[in-house]
Amino acid sequence: MTERHPCSVKEVMLPRGNRAIAIESDLIAATVLPDKGADIYELIYKPRALDVLWKSPWGLRRPGAGVETAANSQVAWLEAYGGGWQEIFPSGGGPCVYKGVELNFHGEASVIAWEVEVVQEDDAAAEVRFHTRLARSPFRIERTMRVTKGAPVLTLRERIINEAGEPMDYMWGHHPAFGAPFLSGACRIDTNARTLIADDLYEPPGNPVTPGARYAWPMAERDGATTDLSRVPGPDEKRALLAYFADYEGDTAWYGITNTELGFGVGLVWPVSAFPHAWFWQEMNASPGFPWYKGVYVMAIEPGTTIPGQGLVAAMEKTGTHRTLAPGESAEAELRVVFYESAKGIERIEKDGTVVTKA
Repeated sequence: MTERHPCSVKEVMLPRGNRAIAIESDLIAATVLPDKGADIYELIYKPRALDVLWKSPWGLRRPGAGVETAANSQVAWLEAYGGGWQEIFPSGGGPCVYKGVELNFHGEASVIAWEVEVVQEDDAAAEVRFHTRLARSPFRIERTMRVTKGAPVLTLRERIINEAGEPMDYMWGHHPAFGAPFLSGACRIDTNARTLIADDLYEPPGNPVTPGARYAWPMAERDGATTDLSRVPGPDEKRALLAYFADYEGDTAWYGITNTELGFGVGLVWPVSAFPHAWFWQEMNASPGFPWYKGVYVMAIEPGTTIPGQGLVAAMEKTGTHRTLAPGESAEAELRVVFYESAKGIERIEKDGTVVTKA
C-alpha cells in the first residue's frame, strides 16, 4: 500500500479527460491543469468541503476534441475557459500586436502546457513546480505551489526570465474568479487599497462606475446614485464592472472576501512591488450576448503589474505601467492565498498569510 501523507501530490482525471495535479494538506486542496496554462481549477477549504472558484456553464473542453473555429483569440480563450484561476502573461485583456506577433487575449501562458515536477511530499508539506517556455514571446516562467500541514495557506512563488537578446516589455497578473455557492449577496470585500479606478472603455449594462473615474474605496457614485462596492450584490442584482485597485497602504497588498452567512472567507496577499494593482471584475447576470448571455454570476480580484486590462500595447500607450526585462533579466513574485473563519470580515492579512479578523 502506498504511504499516505497529510500533505500530498497526485495526478487525477477531471471531466472530459482533463489531466490534473492535486496538491493538498489537511486544510486546503488545489487542483491544477498542467496542460492548460497551469490553471488552478479548484481551490477547496477542506473544513467546509467547499470550492470557492467559479466554473463556467460550458465546463472544461475535452483535450484535442473538435476543430478550432474561433476567428479571434478572445473568442478562442473564452470557449476554453472552464473557470478557476489563470496566470495572465505576457499580456492581459484584449489581443495586440507587439514586435511582429499577436499576443493573444489574456496571454500565451494561460493557454499552453506547463511541465510538472514534485519537489516535496511528506508529513510536513507538499510542493510542486510548474514551468514552461513561451513560443510567441521569449520568456520562461516558473511557479512553485506549496501547502503546509496545519496552515490554510497556499503559497505561490514565481519567476519570469527574458531569454531574448533584446529588452522585452510585459504585463503580468493572476485571474482568480470566485463563484457560488461561496459567492453570494452575503459576501463583503475588505482590502488595504485606497483607490479604485474605473476602466475607461468598459461600459456594460448595470455598470455602477463612470468609465475612467477615480474613487476612494469603497464608495462609487454615478448619475446621482451611490454604491458601496465592498458589498457584493446577490444574483438578482444585475451588475457588471471592470475597475482597478491602487494606492495600497504599506508594502503589502491584500484583500479578503468574507461570506458572512457561511462564516468564512478567502483572501490573497502579495508584495506591492510585484503587483501594484488588482483588477476588479464583476459579471452578475447583467451582460447580454456572447459569452455571458445575462446568465453568469462571477467576481474576480486579480493582482497585476499593469493597467488597464486592454492588452500590452494599450497599457504602454495609456499608462506606462507595463514592465520591461533586459536580456537575461528575471523578475520574481510571491502570493499567498489563505482561508479564514470569520462572519464579520478582516482587518488585514500579514505577508506570511496570518489573518487578523474583525472583532
